[in-house]
Amino acid sequence: MTKIKLLLLVLFVSINLLYAQIPTGYYDPAIGLTGTALQLALHNIIKGHTVKTYDYLWTAFQTTDKKANGKVWDMYSDVPGGTPPYEYTFITDQCGNYSGESSCYNREHSFPKSWFGDASPMVSDLFHIVPTDGYVNGKRSNFPYGKVGNASWTSQNGSKLGNCISPGYTSTVFEPIDDYKGDFARNYFYMAVRYYTEDSSWPGSDMVIGSQPKPWALAMLKLWSQQDPVSAKETSRNNAVYAIQHNRNPFIDNPEYITAIWGVNTGIVEPYDRLVSVSVYPNPVGNSCQIDIVGLENGTKAVLIVYDITGRREPVEVSQSGEHFVMNTTTLIPGIYVLCISDASGMIKARSRIVK
Repeated sequence: MTKIKLLLLVLFVSINLLYAQIPTGYYDPAIGLTGTALQLALHNIIKGHTVKTYDYLWTAFQTTDKKANGKVWDMYSDVPGGTPPYEYTFITDQCGNYSGESSCYNREHSFPKSWFGDASPMVSDLFHIVPTDGYVNGKRSNFPYGKVGNASWTSQNGSKLGNCISPGYTSTVFEPIDDYKGDFARNYFYMAVRYYTEDSSWPGSDMVIGSQPKPWALAMLKLWSQQDPVSAKETSRNNAVYAIQHNRNPFIDNPEYITAIWGVNTGIVEPYDRLVSVSVYPNPVGNSCQIDIVGLENGTKAVLIVYDITGRREPVEVSQSGEHFVMNTTTLIPGIYVLCISDASGMIKARSRIVK
């Protein structure tokens, strides 16, 4: 490539990224809002993005996930500040088949596509799809993200597969390295807002109900986003994706939105099943409270579980008196808790907030 052509290419990319900055007034409809009101406002701002084909992602990655040296930015193999065990060249190293690490890179749905039924537009939404080593992607499979206790497998850059020790979940999880935990957390917060109210048919998983993180996962993702703040890489990627999809990840632009929506004082009470409602009184509670559940199908057994704000399950006693439930809350220390109502299969139908 001649120097003139190279200069023109750099100028073209620079101009495109310049125009990809946050538009004036983009987040104005969200000003002053918290809880579900903010979640809905952000949803309305970023919904209706320009949908690309799944095949187009190969091309998109060349601007959204390009290192300074021109190689593929693979968060499952990269070693920030160090030397990666291997790197990939765009197009040349696309999967294909793989026999182990360093064979090729493919398209990783950090929010697995089986969780939303492999449907559009989620299946090609760049904000949660990143290029990663094919073999590591296969190891991750559709396991939730989480903190690993004993690793059954470790990648060359230190990503792990093993049993979860994040409070509230104990099955198999995949743990990316610390430097990229915040990136993946903000991917999930994006999904929880972009597809808010559009996820009623999603199969879900042990980590999410529809697009919304379960209590244990929410606590972990909030922690990851705090421990690994927004980086220049994320900001650049946000701008590059905006140039393609014409929507943005609000939690990269404004990380404080995470606390504003899911913080302990937002008052968010989000029913998972629009036909099921739950009432808790008195609330704030004393040594006990009465719980009424309306809308469960006849014969459905209600299971009541209480979590603290870190996602840890509280061992409270619940009894049933006629159509009412009575919860003994003497063991709860002063604070804010989440009450989840599920059926016998574990599917959460509704949740509410308990204050003591």
